[in-house]
Amino acid sequence: MLEKLTELLDRFAGMGVPSYDCSVWHHGREIYRRMYGYSDYEKTRPIDGSERYNIYSCSKPITVTAALTLYEKGLFGLDDKLSDYMPEFAEMTVRDGDTVRPAKTAITIRQLFTMTAGFSYNLSSPGLREAREATGGVCPTRETMRYLAKDPLLFDPGTRYEYSLCHDVLAALVEVLTGMTFGQYVKQTIFDPLCMKDTTFLIPDEQIDTLAAQYRYDAATKTYVNCGRRIGYKLGSAYESGGAGCISTVNDYIKFLEAHREGRLLKEETMREMTTNQLTPEQGFGEVLTSYGYGYGLGVRCPRDADSPAVDFGWGGAAAAYLVCDRVNDCTLYYAQHVLGSPNQNMRNEMPGILREALHA
Repeated sequence: MLEKLTELLDRFAGMGVPSYDCSVWHHGREIYRRMYGYSDYEKTRPIDGSERYNIYSCSKPITVTAALTLYEKGLFGLDDKLSDYMPEFAEMTVRDGDTVRPAKTAITIRQLFTMTAGFSYNLSSPGLREAREATGGVCPTRETMRYLAKDPLLFDPGTRYEYSLCHDVLAALVEVLTGMTFGQYVKQTIFDPLCMKDTTFLIPDEQIDTLAAQYRYDAATKTYVNCGRRIGYKLGSAYESGGAGCISTVNDYIKFLEAHREGRLLKEETMREMTTNQLTPEQGFGEVLTSYGYGYGLGVRCPRDADSPAVDFGWGGAAAAYLVCDRVNDCTLYYAQHVLGSPNQNMRNEMPGILREALHA
C-alpha cells in the first residue's frame, strides 16, 4: 500500500543519507516501519528503533501543545500582551535600517505561536551573548529571555512571518505561568502520561552516547561529516529550547502524534484553533510549504484553506525529522534522520500526499 513511500525512502538512501527510521500508524496501529543504516559512526550497530535523536524544530509542536494546555486553563489569552506576563518585553525596539526605533505595536502571545512577533534566529545576538556571559554559560530559560528582550526586533510585531526564537520565548512563558522549569512541566503534562520515557529537553553528559550518530551535509563535497551528537542550537547547559531542544525516539514521538490524532491532549476547539491558518497573505509564509497547500496555525503547518489539498498538520526539524498528523484519514507518520543541512529536506514534504493517495487507493 505504501510502495511510493518506500520508493521515496530508497531515494534518500541513494542520496547517501547515513540512516533513517520511519513509522506510519493508521487507525491506532503501526502499518509500516522502515529502518536503514547504522546508529554509530563506525557502522557497527544497525538502526533498531531505539535510537534517540536531536529533533530540533520537531520540538515546536510539543512546546505549543504544552502552552495550549495552559491556555485551556484560562491562564492567558492568545491576544494578551506578552509584557503582561514578562515585563521585559514591554518597551521593545525595532531595527530600521541603520537606526533603532520604538516598536509601533506590542507583542502578543498569539504572535509567539505564529512566528510574527519580530524575533530573529540569531543565537549570537548581543543580548544572547550577554546572557551567556552573565550566567556563566548556564542560560536558564526564563532568565535568558530578559537578555533577548534587549535586542531590537526585525520588524513591528504582527506585520510579517519570520521563523525565529518565538517558541523559545513561549517555553519561558510556560515557566512564568507554572512556576516550574519548562522541562518539568512538559514531562508532567505530556511525556509521563504518554510514557515517552526516552524524551527530554535536557540530557546528562553521560547519556550523550545514547543518541544516534549525527552528521552535517557538506554540499561542496557532497559528503556527510561527523559533527558530534550534541545539539547544534544550545545556548547554555540549563537552557531548554522550546523551539529546538528536544531529544526523542521514533517510538516516543509517534505516541505524541497518536495522542493528538485521538484528541487526548487538547480540546477539539483548541485543536481547531491550532490547525487553522493564522497568517494573512501580507504576512507571508514559506514558499515551499505554500506550494503544497499549507498555511501556518499556532506553531504547526496546516491546511491553508478549505480548498487546500493538504489535510494534515505537522512540522520538520533541522536534521530532517518530519511529522505528519492526519486526523481526516486517521493516520500519523514520524520520520527520523540525523543530518543537518541534508539534501533531502524539501523532499520530506512529499510524505503527506503519499499517505493520502495510499489511504484512498
